[in-house]
Amino acid sequence: MTSVVVHYKELALKGKNRPWFIQLLVRNLKTALAGLHVATVRSVMGRIELELRPDTPWEDVRERLGRIFGIANFSYANRGPHDFKELASEIMTGLGDLAPASFRVSATRSDKRLPFTSPEVEREIGGIIWDAKGWKVDLSHPALTIHIEMLPTGAFYFFGKEPGAGGMPSGTGGRVACLLSGGIDSPVAAYRMMRRGCKVQLIHFHSYPILSRASQEKVREITTLLTRHQLRARLMLVPFGALQQQVVLGVPPELRVVIYRRLMLRIAERLARKGRAGALVTGEVVGQVASQTLENMTAIARATSLEILRPLVGMDKDEIVAEAKKIGTYSISIIPDQDCCTLFTPKHPATRARLEVVERAEIGLPIEEMVTAALDTTVVEDFKFPTPV
Repeated sequence: MTSVVVHYKELALKGKNRPWFIQLLVRNLKTALAGLHVATVRSVMGRIELELRPDTPWEDVRERLGRIFGIANFSYANRGPHDFKELASEIMTGLGDLAPASFRVSATRSDKRLPFTSPEVEREIGGIIWDAKGWKVDLSHPALTIHIEMLPTGAFYFFGKEPGAGGMPSGTGGRVACLLSGGIDSPVAAYRMMRRGCKVQLIHFHSYPILSRASQEKVREITTLLTRHQLRARLMLVPFGALQQQVVLGVPPELRVVIYRRLMLRIAERLARKGRAGALVTGEVVGQVASQTLENMTAIARATSLEILRPLVGMDKDEIVAEAKKIGTYSISIIPDQDCCTLFTPKHPATRARLEVVERAEIGLPIEEMVTAALDTTVVEDFKFPTPV
């Protein structure tokens, strides 16, 4: 096999903007496959072709392609001619000694002006292979499907399809900033926004040196994993312990959690705007914990003027855990750590905080000074995939 044929799905529906989406997907593919000796990456009549060199490692290419958003499926393929006999001969050579219990030919043509139809291609080439091999034809549940895609100047043929990550190419959905706790939920929320084409900046609040560095190490691991999908990521580590101490000294215990979260949103908004992000993303789920009742979420959200996106808001824990396992973040998220969300948390937090009560409790806090202090001590780390040598 000398090529990989990449198919997309949603991009085909983008009308006049489709070339821009495809251009970004091609760019992302070139970035993701750097160092694997791929000769060219180019758009070819409704699909993308990766032309491979003899030393291109297919297994590495397959692994990386499976993580790139915007791909519906991809196939290890060869090019062949239009001539039916020559194409069938090349296909049989490519199959080698394979002897499937049954087979079928599935053909498409990219240009309706070609002098044959897709059923004609299937019938003629299938007949040649049947005459030569005697394999059983099964159009419903074949053991082997031979895929043929007729292009104006030749054909692709391949014998299977690898599933892609779906979604939209990274960079097509704008920029957002996600509050990343290191728990199970927020990495899944970040992944979901990445899958919709958003460039996701990651913001982690920690309480070092009051607590250990464990939560920071976890989010670095999670960011490294998510960067394999997004290719570039920025992680912002915000010290929050000193601010929590100020809240403890000046706010009634039951309101602390709500005010912690409001402070986080204020800080995250400033970081997001600096990074030209248009929305904040959280892993909140209605009713999951005390701060995530509808009343509390509303009171917390009023601390920022940015749009807040909650990709998991209607999911239950089992669904989120299943997705975290699927994307690989679960095993990192369950590593025990000391998270700022559990520091100075009261036994009985308010579950129906009223905005006017919360705002009154904040009057005694130097909010702007607290936000500025957090911003001044934020550490920024950049991640890339593939990792620069």
